Amino acid sequence: MSQYSTNNSRNCMESIKIINSFRKLWSEHVMWTRLFIISTAADLEDLKPVTARLLRNPADFADALRPFYGSDNAKKFNDLMTEHLTIAAQLVGAAKAGDTDKVNDERKKWYANADQIANFLASISPYWSKVQWTLMLHDHLKMTEEEAVARLSGQYQKDVSLFDVIEEQALMMGDYMAEGIIKQFLC
Repeated sequence: MSQYSTNNSRNCMESIKIINSFRKLWSEHVMWTRLFIISTAADLEDLKPVTARLLRNPADFADALRPFYGSDNAKKFNDLMTEHLTIAAQLVGAAKAGDTDKVNDERKKWYANADQIANFLASISPYWSKVQWTLMLHDHLKMTEEEAVARLSGQYQKDVSLFDVIEEQALMMGDYMAEGIIKQFLC
């Protein structure tokens, strides 16, 4: 086997690991967000451990990004994603309480945070577009809010159907993130 074949094979295997890793992270992000919404809506006793597990997701992302972008950038992403989740929790709580003004305030913060995430990701990789990340993150927020509203208003079939779309979109974000890393570091 030639040196080229060996290196190509190693790069292919590493690419598969990266794709799987970021697909898993984005899938976990939307799944634990969903479970948080359900636990909040139904006042379930599992809210505290579900929240703790959801808040572990940014650190898991940071661990996956650190080998490529260093500790400072991994920490910055962790902080931005933790803020993303904290704002989402406030938004869901306000929606449940029927506090429209607070929902609107939290929504503005949430979208501003998504823009910060898009800007940050575009700044660390030439293969991640600010426009593309902004579109994906805004879609993610819109669908997540629709999911929460459907759950809170007892529209369970709509809630379930929305999650199918959310899950597909999460995989797309995972693929986009992985593709950028692969192009930047393996190709």
